[in-house]
Amino acid sequence: MKILYSDEHLFIVDKPAGLSVLPEGWDRDADHLVNMLKKQFPRVWVVHRLDKVTSGVMVFALHADAHRNLNMQFEKHEVEKRYHLLVNGVPTWDQKTTKHPLRINVGHRHRTVVDAVHGKNAETRFQVLGRYQASALLEAQPMTGRTHQIRVHAMAVGHPLLGDALYSAPATDLIARPALHAHSLSFKHPNSGEGLAFTSPHPEDFEKALKKIRG
Repeated sequence: MKILYSDEHLFIVDKPAGLSVLPEGWDRDADHLVNMLKKQFPRVWVVHRLDKVTSGVMVFALHADAHRNLNMQFEKHEVEKRYHLLVNGVPTWDQKTTKHPLRINVGHRHRTVVDAVHGKNAETRFQVLGRYQASALLEAQPMTGRTHQIRVHAMAVGHPLLGDALYSAPATDLIARPALHAHSLSFKHPNSGEGLAFTSPHPEDFEKALKKIRG
């Protein structure tokens, strides 16, 4: 876990895959990101989350006022989040906006599903960054923040993420997790109002998979 930036109001981390943001499941004593961060910062406010299996850039607040301001920016969709993902199959389109309504926490596997009747509105904008023989590199911009949104929307348009067995991806030895990385995050500083932008390079497992599919 790498700190990309910090001041007296907030800090930015590059989260590794495989680490939960908060305690989850039956093992409440398992290590998690917030617990690790409290060793460096006196108090940590969680602004948003990434799935345990997802790597990439995150922002945390260091006091209540910063937390309130950043939360408001997320709620008003003023924060720009861009993810990189490797998918099965090669899209025929260059850009696609998907608005399938989503219902979360379904069944014993706690999946998110497309549900036109009971689902909540969700929107993801996809753009193809690279096409290869049987896979592609995409950028996704989620305009809403539903659980597993990008993963489910990618499956819904016929291109599940590499390694995402929970959402119908075939078995692969290219990567041992869903190939999803929070690449960039842009927002306004909660104190000064200055525009800030941070990026996280592809982690090693993602980059190795990308090199393999490029051939």
